[in-house]
Amino acid sequence: MDIISHLTRTVSPAVLGDDRSPAKESLLEQFYAIFAARLADHDTYGRFANENIARDDQGFYDRVWTEGAHRDQISRELADKHNVDATAARGLIAMAAPLAFHEIKSLAGTTPVPQFLNDNLASYQHHIPAWASTVLPAGMLAATPAAGTRISDTTSTAPLQHTEEEKGSFMKALLPIIGLIILGALAWALLRGCQENPEPVATPVASEQQAAGDEQVAVAADVEPASLRIATGENNELYACRMNAGDETLQSKVMNALTAAFGDEANKCRADVDDNFATDMPAAAQLASILPIVKNVPNASMVIKGDTITVNAPDEAALQQLVTDLQAAAPAMTVQAEGPLDLQGEIDDSLTAADAAMTNLGDNPDPRDVARALSIQVINFELDKAIIPDANKALLDRAATIINEVPDMELLIIGHTDSQASDDYNIELSQERADAVKEYLVAQGVDASKLSTKGMGESEPVADNSTEQGRFRNRRIEFVVNDEINVANEGMIISNDALDPDLNPLDSNNDDLLPDDDDVTQGSAIDPAN
Repeated sequence: MDIISHLTRTVSPAVLGDDRSPAKESLLEQFYAIFAARLADHDTYGRFANENIARDDQGFYDRVWTEGAHRDQISRELADKHNVDATAARGLIAMAAPLAFHEIKSLAGTTPVPQFLNDNLASYQHHIPAWASTVLPAGMLAATPAAGTRISDTTSTAPLQHTEEEKGSFMKALLPIIGLIILGALAWALLRGCQENPEPVATPVASEQQAAGDEQVAVAADVEPASLRIATGENNELYACRMNAGDETLQSKVMNALTAAFGDEANKCRADVDDNFATDMPAAAQLASILPIVKNVPNASMVIKGDTITVNAPDEAALQQLVTDLQAAAPAMTVQAEGPLDLQGEIDDSLTAADAAMTNLGDNPDPRDVARALSIQVINFELDKAIIPDANKALLDRAATIINEVPDMELLIIGHTDSQASDDYNIELSQERADAVKEYLVAQGVDASKLSTKGMGESEPVADNSTEQGRFRNRRIEFVVNDEINVANEGMIISNDALDPDLNPLDSNNDDLLPDDDDVTQGSAIDPAN
C-alpha cells in the first residue's frame, strides 16, 4: 500500500485548495512520511488513540510533537528544502495533520495504527529526510543506500540542473570522503576503548525485562494517559467526575486538589486505578489553579488527558474566556474548546478504537481490560428505543467469543441516559437498553449467568447535560467486572471493578450498583441480575 500517494490524493487537495504549487505538494508529501513515522510510535499514538480528533483541529500537530523545538525544526527544514515561506509551511502542516490522521486510521481499519504503519514502513520510509532523525523514534530512517545511490532528503519535483565542474572540484569531492574516514577511525577507537569485553554492536537493548529462569519476558510499556473528566452544575457544584490513574499516589494527588476546590462533593468522583494508565498527569501540579477556574463557570465541562485540556460551556463568551484563563494557568498544556458534535465520526472512531483495544487483549485477557474495551464503543440507540444498532453487532459478536473463552468472567452491563426526560422514564429506558445488550450477547452464545444489568438513568453523568456534546457522552452503555463489594465494619473497602456510584456504602440510600451494607440495613437489597 502506497500511503504517501493515498494522502497526496485525499489530503493535499483539501489543504492546498486552488494553490496546488509543486513546491507545496512536495512539502506535504515529505511531511506525510515524517508524520506517519511519528504515529508508528506506540507511546505517541497512545496519547490520543481514544480521543475524537476533529478534522479541523489545527492544534493537533502541537500535540503530536509536544516539544516546540521539534515543531520549529520540522516547519523550518521543510520550508527551506522546498522554498516555501516558513509561516505558510507551518500553516500547511497544521491543517494537514488532523486530516492525515483520519485517513491513516481509515486505511488501518481494524489494525492498530502503529502496527499498520510499522507493517507498511517501506512504503513511506524512503520519503523521510535524514534531518528528521532528531524528531522521530529510532529506526524510522531508511538504511544507508549502497555506494553509487543518490541520497536525497527531499521529494522535490524540480528538474536536476547540470553545471560545469570548476577547477579543483576533484579535491573538493574528496574532502567529505576523507572526513568520513577520520570519523570512522575515531568511532572505532572509541568503541574499542569503552570496555574490555564490548557487547556486539547489534545487540538489542530491551527497555524493561523480567528474568524467568533462562527466559526473559518483555514487559509491555504502552499505557493510556491518565485522565480527569469533570462537569459543573448550574450552581457551580461538582456535577460529574471521572478519573483514570495508574496508581493510588496520583489518585490521591488529584483527589486532594478536587477536595480543595469542591469540598465534600469531591467524594462523588469515580476512579479507575490500574496499571494500564500512566502514573503521572502533566497538569497535576496546576490543578490547584485549574479547578477553581472551571468551578466558576456554570454547566462547564473539562477533560484533562495527556498534555491537552478540552473544555466546553453552553455560553460561547464564557467558553472562550475559560480557554483563555486555563491557558494562562497552565501554559505548558494545550487548551482547546470542544468542537461541534460529529455524531457519525464519534460512532465510527469509537468502534475503531474498541476493536483495536479488543485486538490487543491477547490470550486469556484480564476481565477488566475486556470491560474497558467494550465500554469504548458508542452504542447509539435510536430515540426512545432499545434496539442494538447494526454497527455494533460485529464488535459484540467478538465480545461474545471472548467472554465465553475467559473462565469466571462476569460482567455488569450498565445503561445511562441524559437528563432530557423524567427520572422514572430514564431509569426504565436505561434498563431496557442494558437488557437489550445482554439479550444480544446471550443470543450469540454467552452464558446468561455471566451477565447482569442495571439501569442508572441520568444519575451517573460523565459530562454536562447543558450541551449537545455533554448529553451525547452521558447516553452510554458501560461494562464493569461484576465483583462483590467487601465492606468491613470499621470502614469501606471497595473493589475498583465494582464501582459503587457514590463511593459510600453506608449512605442510607439504595442507588448502589451492587448490594452493600446500606441495602442490607434497610432490608431491600438490590438484585444485581435484574
